[in-house]
Amino acid sequence: MAFRTLDDLGDITGKRVFVRVDLNVPMADGRVTDETRLRALLPTVSELADKGAKVLLLAHFGRPKGAKHSEMSVSMVLDALQAVLGREVMFVPEIAGDIVAQSIGILADGDIALLENTRFWPGEEQNDPELARAVAANGDYYVNDAFSAAHRAHMSTEGLAHILPAYAGRSMEAELKALEAALGSPEHPVAAVVGGAKVSSKLDVLNNLVKQVDHLIIGGGMANTFLAARGINVGKSLCEHDLADTANAILDAADVAGCTVHLPYDVVTSVEFRANPPVRTVNVHEVAADEMILDVGPAAVEALADVLKTCRTLVWNGPLGAFEMEPFDAATVSLARTAAALTREGSLVSVAGGGDTVAALAHAGVTEDFTFVSTAGGAFLEWMEGKPLPGVDALNIV
Repeated sequence: MAFRTLDDLGDITGKRVFVRVDLNVPMADGRVTDETRLRALLPTVSELADKGAKVLLLAHFGRPKGAKHSEMSVSMVLDALQAVLGREVMFVPEIAGDIVAQSIGILADGDIALLENTRFWPGEEQNDPELARAVAANGDYYVNDAFSAAHRAHMSTEGLAHILPAYAGRSMEAELKALEAALGSPEHPVAAVVGGAKVSSKLDVLNNLVKQVDHLIIGGGMANTFLAARGINVGKSLCEHDLADTANAILDAADVAGCTVHLPYDVVTSVEFRANPPVRTVNVHEVAADEMILDVGPAAVEALADVLKTCRTLVWNGPLGAFEMEPFDAATVSLARTAAALTREGSLVSVAGGGDTVAALAHAGVTEDFTFVSTAGGAFLEWMEGKPLPGVDALNIV
């Protein structure tokens, strides 16, 4: 797709620029506990402010369902936002109308304002054209820098882009370029790692990937479902036995598409699900009736590392085992470090995303070594499913 970026903006001194950002950050005791999403908006907001624009931030916070709740006001994150930006930010308790217009009148060129939680208005999630026109009346340009909300066709993510000249912010631009390199027009061979607990949560992902990639590596609890579908006894492992036909259909589709599916052939098992219990490393055909498969075994991980060494592109979503507990983090950490090393040496483009994935890569200490790590959850998953993303499609200028 083709989209405008901040490079395409002309002189914006004094111009009113709406920027859709992601402020849906975790909080505890009234304080932001993870500033990742705040840091992500820094390049775009700083660049626009430095160029003299009046920057008007739009964001949602929580799920207020179209009603105002003081504990879900975006003002809750104002202090943390100002600290990350290193600039003062005016809070405006509305998103449209005279109060917004008056507030903009107070702003000097290069100043920043944070408008109230867009989801306080029912028209936000309904993508109400009337609300979009009311908001747009106080702006000259629209910039979307919130890929994580791009799978929602809301007023602030999609509607505004059809009224005001629309551009991708720096974070959105980086995300779209990374995704294009990973699955849009990737360099082959392409490998995908898909892990997590359940096949049922990633059926669309798996069905899409077998048509897109050369190697599909399945780990986590969902691998047990595929093993069971092949007639292997997985003991007391997490497994969706009722999805055996679905798993076999995915394997058949992979065969037709020429995609090689990699399932573990040795595994780490235990009869207890806790940190550092007694464990066994066994062939998948040797899992005892009272055991649980909790990680991919070392021989399989070594073979998977060899697969990655033959690939040029990697997409990763989900851990290979119960990585939150030692020693069941071993497979995820080992393969992630292999991918990181290949990326550092320039032989692999590696793109990863999803909440558990981000945590797993951080645990492995390789977040900075991957080509791109997306903090988007639902949007990244829907992209892997091959579904259209309204907030992205609205930026398309072709």
